[in-house]
Amino acid sequence: MYKDAGFVETEVASWGEQLARLELQSSEESTNDNVVFASNNHLAHYTEMALDLWPESTEEELHESFREIMASNRDKVLFYRIGNEFVSFIHLSIRVDYVEGTESSPTGYIEGVYVKPEFRRKGYSAKLVEVGEEWLKKNGCKQIGSDIHLDNHVSYDFHIGMGFKESSRLIAFIKNIKG
Repeated sequence: MYKDAGFVETEVASWGEQLARLELQSSEESTNDNVVFASNNHLAHYTEMALDLWPESTEEELHESFREIMASNRDKVLFYRIGNEFVSFIHLSIRVDYVEGTESSPTGYIEGVYVKPEFRRKGYSAKLVEVGEEWLKKNGCKQIGSDIHLDNHVSYDFHIGMGFKESSRLIAFIKNIKG
């Protein structure tokens, strides 16, 4: 699989080995007045928007997820804030496992991006991607990946507008094992 993606076999190391080689840069400061790197104080803002993005999740699951993100050196949440109102967030990660369509590792990944409906189409998520790409670049990433559900046309248009190119279409299968 790695050879097909352009990896040289000698470059393939375990996830732990690759993570150990990363000296991740952390920026806990805003890059401007509107983009804020998440801290533990932002749990309520994250949960409010994440419940809209992932309605199948419970508040407790999202709280746990946020705590894990905050404890991780390879995950980052950024918010777009207007005045005192948080209107958008992006969750980025640095992946060292294979990411579909990539040619390098580590690879940045958009785990989720959300904008409150009344603030959409104003460029806020684009700004979050831009700032996020800078963080990823500082941490050795040369590419950024993402995925969407096939019926999410709004997200598809967003990704194309941000310069992403479709690398493949994937259909996931699952089967319960009897017994």
